[in-house]
This record gives sequence, C-alpha cells and structure tokens, in this order.
Amino acid sequence: MSDSVVYAVSDGVATITLNRPDAMNSLDTPTKVLLRDTIRTAAEDPAVRVVVLTGTGRAFCVGQDLKEHIGLLQANDQAALWSTVPDHYAPIALALAEMPKPVIAAVNGVAAGAGASMAFACDFRVVADTAGFNLAFTGIALSCDTGISWTLPRLIGRAKALELLYFPRTIPAAESLDLGLATSVVPAAELGSAVAELAGKLAKGPTVAYGAVRQSVNYSATHTLAESLAFEAGQMQLTGGTEDHHNAVASFVAKEKPSFNGR
Repeated sequence: MSDSVVYAVSDGVATITLNRPDAMNSLDTPTKVLLRDTIRTAAEDPAVRVVVLTGTGRAFCVGQDLKEHIGLLQANDQAALWSTVPDHYAPIALALAEMPKPVIAAVNGVAAGAGASMAFACDFRVVADTAGFNLAFTGIALSCDTGISWTLPRLIGRAKALELLYFPRTIPAAESLDLGLATSVVPAAELGSAVAELAGKLAKGPTVAYGAVRQSVNYSATHTLAESLAFEAGQMQLTGGTEDHHNAVASFVAKEKPSFNGR
C-alpha cells in the first residue's frame, strides 16, 4: 500500500505530495497525522529552503474524508470527531503558515474545505487552469477550520470571504486569479514546470531573509505599528548577521551577482 503522503527533497526543494488519488486526496486520520508530521519535518530541515505542497490525480485535496467522518458520526465518537481540529488541522495550518521558509501550493485540481484552507496558508498558489477552490464547510453545516477564518479575509477581504464561506461553490481558476486566491494560473500540462521554476528561484534566494519577511508580515497582522516596527528591527539584526547578507554586500561592492547559501 502506498504512503498517503510522499516526501522528497531535491536541490533545496521539499515536495510534499498527498497521495490518495482514488479518494481525491481526502484526509483520513492516518493521512492527517502523516501530513502534519511531514510538514514539520520540512520546516525543521536545514537542507530545505522552500516547500511545495501538491496532490496526485485530479484533486489537490478535498478536505476531510467524509467516509471516516460518517463512521464517527454513526458511532457517536465525539472525541474522535472533534479532537482532529486541534490535533491535526490546526497544527497543519500553523506549520504551513509559520515555518521560516517559503511555501508553494501547486494546485493541480480541486481544493475543497481544508484542502483550500491549506492552500491559503501557503505563500504562493500556482493553480492549474483546470483546478478550482470550494469553501465547502457550510455546505455540510459545519464552521470552518485549518486557519481559513484568518487567511481568507487577508487574501480577499472580509466581505468576500464571508460570501464564499456562506455560499460555497467551485471557484474556477480564472476567477480565483481575479479574486486574489491564486498567485498565478497556468495550463495544467505546465503546472509542474511552472512550480519547479518558482521553487528553484526561491531555493537559490536568501532563505533566512525570506523567513524573516514572512514572519514580519504575519506578526504585523495582529500587532500595532509600534510593535511591528520593533519586530522588524529584530529581524533586520538577525538577517544582518547572516553569511548571505555579508556576501551580498560584498558582491554589490564588487559589482557581481550575489549567490545565496541560505544561512
């Protein structure tokens, strides 16, 4: 039996692939545990400078495995039903959103429910022109999870976020781009090469600086200007002590193109 999550690292790029194509890459408990732990592994691996999250088959991820969910409902297993949010979905969102390196969602097919939430926790969403997003939660009379209440309004504004959450529908790739849900839309056959190009560019960049910028933007969302300025000062000091900064300044003086080692 194949692993439901496949992990590979090459040239500084970690690719995390959801691998349940027959189930539209839906998330049963073993998959959620493995995905959470794999994302954490990528976040902590110093050899990884950028992370790509994608799926196999015709879906990126359709969220919770409803067969498993129905079984737990029928068994009235309340603990298993709802502990998955703090135990799995929330840590997945945090790991994606807060790791100190860039994260790309390679959206190869429909991203629904928690699948959409995971994509929105990434920095970039490169979307196949045949793919789309569906914020399916209220369609089965549930609230939302995996951080979408935090990420979605910051992508498209509160009013539009509420509209899409109240009235879930499949948002095609082109509309996703117009709304700001997608960073870019590419022909499905070119998704792999487009993501590889972006990931390669990021993997050759100043990883510590990228992480500091990422953390600064996240910090500013919930703090005052004065607090954010203080946080920025700390991040400037941190990045100013890196090899990459010193090498980049020396390259500038020498009128050469800098190369970055991610430290």
